Parts: sequence; C-alpha cells; structure tokens
Amino acid sequence: MTRLGAYRVRAGAALVALSCAAALAVPAAALQPLSQERHINDSLVQARVADMLRRGCPTLDARLVRAFSEARKLKRYALDQGYSEAQIDAFLDSRDERRRIYAEADRYMVANGVVNGQPETFCRLGQQEIERKTIAGSLLVAR
Repeated sequence: MTRLGAYRVRAGAALVALSCAAALAVPAAALQPLSQERHINDSLVQARVADMLRRGCPTLDARLVRAFSEARKLKRYALDQGYSEAQIDAFLDSRDERRRIYAEADRYMVANGVVNGQPETFCRLGQQEIERKTIAGSLLVAR
C-alpha cells in the first residue's frame, strides 16, 4: 500500500470513529436542562400548589402516601429520560429552581382566584383540583 493509500485508510477510520462517537454523544447532548423538562416542572409546580392549598384550607389534607409514591414515580421518570442521580439532586437542591417553581405555583393560584388570608379561596381551588383530577387534586383529600 502506498503512503497516500495508508493515509486515506487511517483518515477514513478516524472519520468513522468520530462519527460513531458523535452518534453516541447525541442522546446525552439532547437532554435539556431539568429546569426546562415540562413534565417534571409541571408536576413539581402542581405538588407545590397542593401543599399550599392544604395549608391554606382547614378542610383539606394531604394524601401523604400518594405524594411519596408520585415523588418516586417522578424520579423514576427523570432517570428513564437519562438524567443522573447527581443531576436530579442538584436540581432539587437548587434554591433558584425552588424559588422559580414556587413562583409558578403562586402565579397559578392567583390566576385561579386564591387570595392570601381568605381560606375559602384556597378551599374552592382545592375542591376544583380534586374534581378535575389534576396532579394537585390527586394529592389532596377533603375532610
């Protein structure tokens, strides 16, 4: 084989190797930040809504076993999507992310008629969430 031929073989092998590496890297690179993963964020916002509703309404309680079960399912979902335990823990431990989720939950509640200091507004939204079978509603029970 000539020097040029050997060079082409090596160059071709290198190109194939790079292509394979790029193809394998695509799934990891395709993962969006957890803060942008819609299902996870919507679920966390709804969990916060449920928590605030049960705190603000004297006739609502939390379904704690259900809440723990849903939290485990959400973590399993994140892991199945390709996120690592470390990524999940960092996201859940982030004060900035927590503030963002709490703010979204507050906006949702205000948009749905909840007024601080008016328990009946918390109770009304809580009952609506239960009736509509939302995530928040599934985490609540009326006494």
